[in-house]
Amino acid sequence: MSTSDKKWYVLRAISGKEKKIKEYIQTEIIRNKLEDYIDQVVIPIEKVFSIRNGKKISQERNFYPGYIFVYANLIGEVPHILKNIPGVIGYPGVKGEPVYLTDEEIETILGKADELSDSNEKMNNP
Repeated sequence: MSTSDKKWYVLRAISGKEKKIKEYIQTEIIRNKLEDYIDQVVIPIEKVFSIRNGKKISQERNFYPGYIFVYANLIGEVPHILKNIPGVIGYPGVKGEPVYLTDEEIETILGKADELSDSNEKMNNP
């Protein structure tokens, strides 16, 4: 299977459960032998610093809460398997059908997330 067939897709997920859902997806990839169809599962995060009791604390926060990005070739049963993973709400867009992101969109999304995760400037005041 050529990687040119693969594109970035977005899954809507229950907000706050993205990491657990990502684990479910990775388990399903192995269980259903979908390694040829799904390459990456990404949750863009940003580092946020806050001060508690006079100490600077670093935390990770989802940059796009409720969304998981998947680099995959969604053919056959693959979209159905992903949609039926516990915690996945579906695909955003028209009629819940998977729509891939353009290269420019994914570069903006992942580039911004990388920039924020590397940045030490963001302060979160509770």
